[in-house]
Amino acid sequence: MADKIAFELVSPDHLLISEDVDMIVIPGGEGDFGVLVGHQPMISTVRPGILEVEKAGAENRRIFVNGGFAEITGDRCAVMTEEAVPVEELDRANLEQRIKDAEEDIQEARSDLERHLIDLKLATLRETLQVV
Repeated sequence: MADKIAFELVSPDHLLISEDVDMIVIPGGEGDFGVLVGHQPMISTVRPGILEVEKAGAENRRIFVNGGFAEITGDRCAVMTEEAVPVEELDRANLEQRIKDAEEDIQEARSDLERHLIDLKLATLRETLQVV
């Protein structure tokens, strides 16, 4: 299938997707970019955002990823992320509660490092909420 690219979406505990697709749109660290078969080899950071998987004859899959890395070769694309959730499974009420909890946690942080880590988590939660 020379017109398809092998795509894998991987989290630390398992392989989420492994299939040949037409195109992947990745929320890269320096902006969104599309990957087709024959793409120039590269490694990129992935920022929190929507990853889209396009496959002929099927509805595009939209998946929220909370960051990570993408490795692309001419015939393969692998995205490694800590968390990946199909957009249709995101729950607004749950996200709003998690944001509220994180805002309270940041007030109770005992060090700059703890505050920074909570702030990163809060930024990801807010980014997730924007896509719901």
